[in-house]
Amino acid sequence: MMLLYGIAAVALLWWLAKAYTRTDTKALAKSLKVVAGVAALGAAVLLGVRGRIDMALLLGGFGAWALGWDALNLPGPWRRFQKATGRFSRIRSAMIEMEIDHATGVVEGTVLVGAFAGRRLSSLDPQSLSRLYDECSAQDPQGVPLLEAYLDRRFTGWRENAQGDRDTRTRTHAYSGVMTKDEAYQILGLEPGASVDEIRKAHRTLMKKLHPDQGGTAYLAARVNEAREVLLSRHR
Repeated sequence: MMLLYGIAAVALLWWLAKAYTRTDTKALAKSLKVVAGVAALGAAVLLGVRGRIDMALLLGGFGAWALGWDALNLPGPWRRFQKATGRFSRIRSAMIEMEIDHATGVVEGTVLVGAFAGRRLSSLDPQSLSRLYDECSAQDPQGVPLLEAYLDRRFTGWRENAQGDRDTRTRTHAYSGVMTKDEAYQILGLEPGASVDEIRKAHRTLMKKLHPDQGGTAYLAARVNEAREVLLSRHR
């Protein structure tokens, strides 16, 4: 049995080392949290079977926290607690949907169409992201600033490195069109009908994470500001 544990530990360390070389530290930390949660829940089940209810509850609680309430699909008041604490913002273009975790400020994205459809941005290496950037430039101009915002947070200095291939610093991809209320709710991570206080609170939370002075990007901050104005206008 100890030999099996040793083999499992070596395999886990090998996987972590390989993952570290191809992804950013925030995505790796999220993966480690999931692994720890699953391990804790498994240990809780074993302890419960052996009669160690106290330790089982302790480890089970940690596993639930690590995995998040979505993984447990808890009903009733736990659902309301999840909505209050596990809020995400979503900004979407034709090719990319970005997600922003209000609690951590982590920015993640999913490719909707194209050669990398269905892939998470954190799973793409720099070469693949460069190809995706070219696809967006040709097919989805509104997706370019979303991808640039992600790259700014994941690869500091990527614009300077890419200057030899393209002038990313002078290229502009302004958002066109009027933001709808549904889009504004998604950007602020709110349910339709949110109160003025909820709108302002969501805006403040996001700006603390996305303002350029806090390591964010001007584009995302501008979209958050626009979403606030769209939703507050209906209360005036």
